[in-house]
Amino acid sequence: MELKLRDLRYLVAVADQRHFARAAARCFVSQPTLSAQLKKLEQALGVQRAPNAISLTAVGEEIVARARRILEASDEVVQLARSHQDPLGGRLRVALLPTIGPYLLPRVAPLIRKTLPRLQLHLYEYQTAPMLERLHAGELDVGILALPVELEGLEARELYREDFLLAVPERNRLAGQERVRLADLRDETLLLLEEGHCLRDQALEVCSRVGVRDSQDFRATSLETLRQMVAAGAGVTLLPELASRGAYRSGRGVALRPFVRPAPARCIGAVWRKTTPRRAAIEAVCELIAQHAT
Repeated sequence: MELKLRDLRYLVAVADQRHFARAAARCFVSQPTLSAQLKKLEQALGVQRAPNAISLTAVGEEIVARARRILEASDEVVQLARSHQDPLGGRLRVALLPTIGPYLLPRVAPLIRKTLPRLQLHLYEYQTAPMLERLHAGELDVGILALPVELEGLEARELYREDFLLAVPERNRLAGQERVRLADLRDETLLLLEEGHCLRDQALEVCSRVGVRDSQDFRATSLETLRQMVAAGAGVTLLPELASRGAYRSGRGVALRPFVRPAPARCIGAVWRKTTPRRAAIEAVCELIAQHAT
């Protein structure tokens, strides 16, 4: 039998979407076309499923996993040929954490466009777990996130480190200090991002050293929501240094104070697949970020 990449793409789309109509739309074909091709694939493989069943059997899960690897390898063959012709051109799919993208991109995106004019950045925003999943699946070329992370099958490079600053209401007692200590936070209410944000875990780890209590009835979806809640006097929070620069330098009602040295900080890095054919473009982008992020 002859396996066709098109049919494997249909199979993976159905496994991802768990819905034939959505899978067909993702593959830009009609639902009857997709269903007919999948039926042929099942007959060729000798794998049966119940009519209209979407859930995968155990063998179906294994087949889909291998189909993903085949599709990833085929995509890499195409990208390798294209990147050989123009290593610093073409599409580069870059994902950033929501706590990094809005503050890093204004600093480096114009420089990347100027320095690498043939490179087409396709930008995405994901939290750490879904970003790593998409990297492994070949849906992204590189992710910009907080290190360390699990690197099985991946490579990483540190790009820059940034200190955390303490954001307090302007009338808070700590607003009058030039620098603050972690111990100063002991009687404060800590405002945090919702579950899934690595910055939440980092802030909890830092503040747990002095027993700071976090607000149990509030979880923010973004740093800007946290900033507004601080301005309203609901508590204090930690902000990464880049979130205090440029257009974000002066937030009404919020005072930003650095910590005494050594200040709590986070490490920002890039992560990509070891087998990527876009290594030259990734390294060029990483070098520009490392040089100009801070």
